[in-house]
Amino acid sequence: MKLQFLGATDTVTGSKYLLQQGSSSLLVDCGLFQGYKQLRLRNWSPLPLDPARIEAVILTHAHIDHSGYLPLLARQGFKGKVYCSPATADLCSILLPDCGYLLEEEAEFLNRHKKSKHSPALPLYTRDDAQRCLRLLRPVPYRKPWQPVAGLSATLAPSGHIPGSSFVKLDNGKRSILFSGDIGRPNDLVLTPPSPMDGADYLVVESTYGDRLHESRDLLAELAAVVNRTAARGGMVLIPAFAVGRAQSLLYCLYLLKSQGLIPDLPLYLNSPMAANATQVYTRHLDELKLTAAQCQAMTHSAHFVQTPEESRQLNTRRGPMVIISASGMATGGRVLHHLKAFAPDRRNTVLFAGYQAGGTRGSSLVGGAKTVRIFGEDVPIHAEVATLDGLSAHADAAEIVHWLRGFASAPRQTFITHGEPAAADAMRQRIERELGWRCHMPYYLESVSLD
Repeated sequence: MKLQFLGATDTVTGSKYLLQQGSSSLLVDCGLFQGYKQLRLRNWSPLPLDPARIEAVILTHAHIDHSGYLPLLARQGFKGKVYCSPATADLCSILLPDCGYLLEEEAEFLNRHKKSKHSPALPLYTRDDAQRCLRLLRPVPYRKPWQPVAGLSATLAPSGHIPGSSFVKLDNGKRSILFSGDIGRPNDLVLTPPSPMDGADYLVVESTYGDRLHESRDLLAELAAVVNRTAARGGMVLIPAFAVGRAQSLLYCLYLLKSQGLIPDLPLYLNSPMAANATQVYTRHLDELKLTAAQCQAMTHSAHFVQTPEESRQLNTRRGPMVIISASGMATGGRVLHHLKAFAPDRRNTVLFAGYQAGGTRGSSLVGGAKTVRIFGEDVPIHAEVATLDGLSAHADAAEIVHWLRGFASAPRQTFITHGEPAAADAMRQRIERELGWRCHMPYYLESVSLD
């Protein structure tokens, strides 16, 4: 087997791994680069092989940095099957068309306001491209091996990051390789913990939080404190949240706080049709949740789901205590940008980030203390309080990753550290080498290695 790293090296986005087995080629993950412009430009660069020669894709999960390149791959000639868990297939049918729509919307805005160097500005792909690629999805059950290409067996196991997220193990009878995808947390409020794995000859492991530990503070108390102090000054709380995973965890936490009388019974809005649809997916995959069907229903009924653009615009005219959860989680696009423009200049309000903010995103700038952010070609002043809520992260921290690795029956021949900023990835490397004594390597972009 031969492995090439087409993404998620020195960055937390663009996950794409090319595995060649004999004359066959497949991708594990097919994600978009996000964040810094020099990374996003890679989305426009051709892959190092003809997409028509790729026989299959296996997805670890549905987040766009792991699945969002699929519509472009299909448009470029890929005609193989895309294997994933059933929940991942359900979520991709929501996320990918929405991503195509946002790309079209961005291009249309640039053309209307003549803000692009290109004439006309074109979307990376369209909603129609995304809809067409969905026909390639082939759901497979957990823990039941199948053959994605000749001579290679594949197995999925739940990774606890979002519904459908999976560890992917591939075996050709002589050598095996395990891809962690994104590893969930052992004590998540909503999701079941990551599955124990017996290991593999080679390991590709994420390192998003490789240089830090999640603080063991009272998550619900912290969230209540933010809501209460903002409401006391007559302000609103705006929470940029990933439509899949973070939005649902926040809904559940706010439902608990309201039901226990720990925050006022203020209006709660989920302003993301994609998040609303994803929340319904949660109710169809209860086997991956810690919640009962009744708890899922209570969570969904605790908020008003905003659907139409007009309804979204009307929210910007409201004043007074309320909570709005809106995508995207790093404030890179979507309806949350309109809310930021409307609410961030007001000192009474709070912008609350509940998860990792990749470098080069508006979320990263705001958490870093930026006094203005550029939205729709304008510099918007930031006078609102900017707060963070670390405890809701859906990624295992450094200690939780090592704890999961300790369950392996034996050490891999080589561990590849990916899906982390350089400092985080290197810290993860050092920790694994020091605590487990395993051989580690931080691959560079487009590096190829032979798995002998």
